[in-house]
Amino acid sequence: MSTLDISQAKSRLLQILRAKSVFHGDFTLASGAKSNYYIDCRLTTLDAEAASLVGQVIYHLIQERARELKITIKGVGGLTMGADPIALATGMRSFQENPSAPIQPFVVRKAPKSHGQTKLIEGNFNAGDKVVVIDDVVTKGDSTIAAIEAVKREGGDVAFVVVLVDRQQGGREKIEALGYSVVSAFTKDDLLSAGK
Repeated sequence: MSTLDISQAKSRLLQILRAKSVFHGDFTLASGAKSNYYIDCRLTTLDAEAASLVGQVIYHLIQERARELKITIKGVGGLTMGADPIALATGMRSFQENPSAPIQPFVVRKAPKSHGQTKLIEGNFNAGDKVVVIDDVVTKGDSTIAAIEAVKREGGDVAFVVVLVDRQQGGREKIEALGYSVVSAFTKDDLLSAGK
């Protein structure tokens, strides 16, 4: 596949999300809330073509916000497992764009490992690093906030949050109330609007 410009990449990624990741029916969300639709981003983020597009789109969003803030981002990651393929795809894209200073992916465990180094965060993460916390879908914001708190406990400096899809159910506002700006690639409205 030839490299797409960012608007083409975003448009194609939205097509894939609509086709693979949106389901209609009766669902209970992780938050306990009921919904007549469900967004399963893993079917997109773990798709070979879409993963490449995810890396391109998320890396672009990170670079845009980092330039606005005049900062350098060292790492990207979030709570396993929704964030994991996004972090890896973004890290790989950053290496293609800037091999001398790529953004390193990391994984936040739900609980520290019980053996070995008993790490809460896996990957190339160091205390003091300025990082972006990512998530695939933000609904109420709790898993994203758990990742932010884990990164802070381990000495990371959270610059801002990037999510693939904002379900527009208060999560963004809850995270921003804690002082972290949230950038989303897409919203629920983008995924559910006509134009499939």
